[in-house]
Amino acid sequence: MKRFRRIIERLAEVMLTLSGSITSLAILLIIIFLFKEGLGLFDSPSVEKGYMLCVHSSNPIEQLTPHQIKEIFDWEITDWNEVGGSKGEIIPFRFDELFSLYPEEEFGENYELLEQRLGEVIARNPDIIAFLPEQYLPRENQAVKILPVESISPIDFFGGKEWLSTATPSPQFGVLPLIMGTVWVSFFAILIALPLGLGVAIYLSELAGVRTRKLLKPTIELLAGIPSVVYGFFGLVVLAPLIQRTLHLPVGETAFAGSLILAIMALPTIITIAEDAMRGTPRTMREASLALGATPWQTIYKVIVPYASSGIMAAVVLGIGRAIGETMAVLMVTGNAAVIPHSLFQSVRTIPATIAAELGEAPAGGAHYQSLFLLGCILFAITMIISASAEFISKRSPDKEI
Repeated sequence: MKRFRRIIERLAEVMLTLSGSITSLAILLIIIFLFKEGLGLFDSPSVEKGYMLCVHSSNPIEQLTPHQIKEIFDWEITDWNEVGGSKGEIIPFRFDELFSLYPEEEFGENYELLEQRLGEVIARNPDIIAFLPEQYLPRENQAVKILPVESISPIDFFGGKEWLSTATPSPQFGVLPLIMGTVWVSFFAILIALPLGLGVAIYLSELAGVRTRKLLKPTIELLAGIPSVVYGFFGLVVLAPLIQRTLHLPVGETAFAGSLILAIMALPTIITIAEDAMRGTPRTMREASLALGATPWQTIYKVIVPYASSGIMAAVVLGIGRAIGETMAVLMVTGNAAVIPHSLFQSVRTIPATIAAELGEAPAGGAHYQSLFLLGCILFAITMIISASAEFISKRSPDKEI
């Protein structure tokens, strides 16, 4: 019997070890895959894959930045001297414009004729810049100069102020608006949730009766189990129109609406953890404070709150983590405008919302696809820092807080 029990225990130990090893390996492989795909963005060309830019051979321009290319084809830069060339009006030319000059039936399967016609168009226009498929480039034409295409740089990604992932010929992957939108919404969400959550935690821990606590505590914890899409639907149908009418805004889907929804979603985490930390204060400390003549309120803010400060800080950090990582609710109520916010009443876009909205339409292996994985890397790094901070704060000795 003892031998059989030892076999069972040994088998359970092996299974638990194997389970832990497989889980750890799976997490490690997921992280490696995430960073491998994300960092591949910096090997991707700054123009659409499979295309090149051509200018007339007399044009002194040797290279253009992704931002300059985008502004040229958006008609925001209209003269070559604005990008370091000779004075002359820029003529953007796209491949499909060729068929407005020559009938498409003329070419059929004759690719050599197609290349010849493209070369003629460029040769006739010294100020042209042509965006052409790589397979149709008129390489043999002496009047054509092919501009080198640089790879997307970390500066373009982390310092860029525009997120236009589907723009042609040069997509813009500036992550700064998304980071600012995420920080903006999360910061104000915690600013709203912290005083409310701390107040409710103090009430439940120190002031509420046993009956009230037994009723409110499960109700608050139940809020954490409501799907985020339900919060988002409530925000979209009720909160956003209310904000629009009350504040006379053009739209109600703003950073403020996102902050309010995230504050509601973070409240159960903050209240539960902070209340547990306060109730962990030894009864003798409360009694000693009251015995020395302190009022109940003085005991709360001079004894209980300082003793539970580590737990309260952990609650705040975990609340921030919930706010930063939230996807569906924010996607529905913030307006999804990838711009750097200057007001709480502007539409913004967050990193999780961008990943959720665009991943389904991004071609696998392309620059857009890789940029979304790199956004996941940023979100992973932020979440890891927040979790490590919460772990560090929660392990601090309460005795040092007095």
